[in-house]
Amino acid sequence: MVAFGWCVLLLVFVDEILAVAAFGAWGWQQSPQWLLVWLLPLVAMTVWFAFASPRARYGGSLRRPVVKIVVFGLASLALWDIGRHELAIGLLVFSVVVNALAQVPAIARLPEQARSMREPAA
Repeated sequence: MVAFGWCVLLLVFVDEILAVAAFGAWGWQQSPQWLLVWLLPLVAMTVWFAFASPRARYGGSLRRPVVKIVVFGLASLALWDIGRHELAIGLLVFSVVVNALAQVPAIARLPEQARSMREPAA
């Protein structure tokens, strides 16, 4: 179960990268292209870091899942808007599945268990 759990958490990270890439792809199709192609992914990463990452400063039991839904939903919508309908649906389904699996208690505890094993006993 531990190896499966770490694979799920790796897929969650891949999902986050795919969402950022979707924002970049949408920005590439817009004007001014040179600005949006890097600005949109940067904004998405900043919002994710502040509200949805495991150590988010402003995360919480309500904010974290809401921001995740908004980010993955907008990333899928961005792909849909540029005509990549199959990718949009695929990203949305992939996001729902891997993030749901990551909520399984045995998997959700893995990062904290790993951190506690690395810290020296006082």
